[in-house]
Amino acid sequence: MQKLNQAAISQTQSYPTLTKVQPLFQQVCIIGLGLIGASLAQAIKDNNLSKRLVAVDRYAPSLEAGIEQGLLDAGGLTLSEVITGSDLIVIAVPVQAVEAVFADIKAVMDSGQLAKDCIITDVCSTKGNIIAAAKAMFSTLPVGLVPAHPIAGAENSGYHARRAELFVNHSVIICELPTTSPAAINKLRQLWEAVGATVMAMEVDHHDSILAHTSHLPHLLAFNLVEQLASHDDNLDMFRYAAGGFRDFTRIAASDPKMWHDIFFANQSAIVSALDEYGIYLQTMRQLIIDKDSTALMGLLGRAQAARRHFGHMLASTPYTDISAMSASYIISPSTTVAGTIAIPGDKSISHRSIMLGSLATGVTHVTGFLEGEDALATLQAFRDMGVTIEGPNKGRLTIHGVGMNGLKPSKTPLYMGNSGTSMRLLSGILAAQAFDSVLTGDTSLNKRPMERVAAPLRQMGAVIQSTGTSGTSPLSITGRDNVGKPLQGIHYDMPVASAQIKSCLLLAGLWAEGTTTITQPEVSRDHTERMLSAFGYEVKVDGNRISVEGSGKLTGGDIAVPADISSAAFFMVAAAISQDSELTLTQVGINPTRTGIIDILKLMNADITSSNETHVGGEPVADITIRSSNLVGIEIPESLVPLAIDEFPVLFIAASCAKGRTVLTGAKELRVKESDRIAVMAEGLQTLGVDCTVTDDGLIIEGKSIEGDGGDLNTSQINNRQPVFGGGHIVSHHDHRIAMSFAISSLRASKKITIEGIETVNTSFPGFAELANHIGMAIEIDAGTNEA
Repeated sequence: MQKLNQAAISQTQSYPTLTKVQPLFQQVCIIGLGLIGASLAQAIKDNNLSKRLVAVDRYAPSLEAGIEQGLLDAGGLTLSEVITGSDLIVIAVPVQAVEAVFADIKAVMDSGQLAKDCIITDVCSTKGNIIAAAKAMFSTLPVGLVPAHPIAGAENSGYHARRAELFVNHSVIICELPTTSPAAINKLRQLWEAVGATVMAMEVDHHDSILAHTSHLPHLLAFNLVEQLASHDDNLDMFRYAAGGFRDFTRIAASDPKMWHDIFFANQSAIVSALDEYGIYLQTMRQLIIDKDSTALMGLLGRAQAARRHFGHMLASTPYTDISAMSASYIISPSTTVAGTIAIPGDKSISHRSIMLGSLATGVTHVTGFLEGEDALATLQAFRDMGVTIEGPNKGRLTIHGVGMNGLKPSKTPLYMGNSGTSMRLLSGILAAQAFDSVLTGDTSLNKRPMERVAAPLRQMGAVIQSTGTSGTSPLSITGRDNVGKPLQGIHYDMPVASAQIKSCLLLAGLWAEGTTTITQPEVSRDHTERMLSAFGYEVKVDGNRISVEGSGKLTGGDIAVPADISSAAFFMVAAAISQDSELTLTQVGINPTRTGIIDILKLMNADITSSNETHVGGEPVADITIRSSNLVGIEIPESLVPLAIDEFPVLFIAASCAKGRTVLTGAKELRVKESDRIAVMAEGLQTLGVDCTVTDDGLIIEGKSIEGDGGDLNTSQINNRQPVFGGGHIVSHHDHRIAMSFAISSLRASKKITIEGIETVNTSFPGFAELANHIGMAIEIDAGTNEA
């Protein structure tokens, strides 16, 4: 190989070393120039991560090409030819060849060509055999041995298929052995991160088990399916008319047979276990088809479809993704008038409860008007994870096959709530009474929100529930009653603050408790749980602010119609009130008296609001609401109305800014522990747009900017000639959906463009908000950045 080394010297002069970044290594030696090895070499070269780069491969043309193209400084057919001076060795050969490579490494170490603390890593997709091979060759494992596995690949292989960007936005698993130097682990982690990968740590056995299920089993099945079809007598027609699904799934059967032959043997135990488990599931599906068990088959297919979609959301919210880096924004041009008749999406609170109670009921529940927002879908997925068959959603329609009060099954994974505080708090009450253990978690935002407010009273009922950290946040770990040894006990709980979530959590837990559970609330809060329990046939006693349920009752499935969400309608109520020459009708909005604080407060501010076509749907009152351009005035908001409008205050702050005089809100500490501190965040945004406001401990004081006039009642021409209240500017929503939508409404009285950053969470409660706003006359553009809203 002297010829290769000489060529390397000359080529080094033609391709000078980059100096933009301080190299991590003096010399990296790649053993094996297949796709992964060559791609990593190219990434190291392009990112200037090593002063020198050498390689070992049995195929001389690959080495010659690497040197001629300036990728390699030297190459050899054997390790001893190039290893001197290396401080990192990357093993990129088939798994069955690794033991022979370790023999070569030991030989050059014993000869003094290689330092004993040289970092040694690999890119193989199995790890148990790598450790076994190292143990067989070395008396003690080298301190520099760091097994690793990049989860990346491509259909084409070999040196010429290499791509430096192959690892960008892909995961690399590092197995941190107790014998390995922390410095070696840290340096290898830096290398992989420098080439664009996300690094995570995993135990060796866990790695091999996970990969057996997620990579090795799918490849094995793809090879087997192609072999099955190729063996048919009519194989030509089978391949000719194969649909896209067959092509997509069997694409991986075009991979290197020798490599997969070695992997299947190397990870034999884990793959056989995965095959056995797969066989059980396959036999189950076979029997469902034979029995024509439509409900069970729909449940299996629905859970699989939803899980596939849900995994993407869940993985995107792991600690490896920082929500603060999301960049989707609204860019809104000023507009002045809104008009039309529109339908608002279904009520989020009722959508959550329809899933929960429908799943726990006996019989089938049909739901219409279900809100297909991310929060409600998180609740839906949680019950699917606990074995409930749910068909849909399809244009707001669901069919829930209830499993009864004691029919839930333990989820095999933590129940992921996304950004939904309602899901987590209400489910805590249900799960605290179940026989099995549970874990509830959410995205980075939800995992910062307080959960002791439900955990503490649940413990009074006998629940064993552990929150996280000194501030009592999620994840929540709940011990099942089978491990506790006794059921929950009914309690009388005096709520320190009016909160529908806390009340609902305890009432739901009370369905399984021995005796009576009574909740006394200081002020009225939304009563959807009480109404829906009654709709499902469960007796609820209400005596003023005291609500009670007896344990050991039964829920019976039925039909649930979800009305339009008044919290979502609130944005458009304020839009019509503050804009000029506007009239907007919102159809079939839920007007539950525990939710109409927004209407009551706007009327106190002199808003022109009327209702018509009042009726009841699924036990909930609904009506068409019409609102017109109004001469709003500032008020002191009655504290009795605060719990009835707690979610609507962000947009009420926009209304107050456009009113004549001062608006004062007190008694609203609850706003500080929503998706964001809504008092502080709204004040920050209002001040950015030029509104004078003062933050207090439990509220906000806003100095409204009245439209031009002498202070008396305004005539029609003045109402219809509105002056701007807000300037333009950049608003940070802190990924709070109600903050983002509220400041979007402010554009109706703005003088310049407004940009609202962090709008991704709007889909949690109001999918299609921007489209509907534009339909009535607003001008919202979405800048998706690196994310879609």
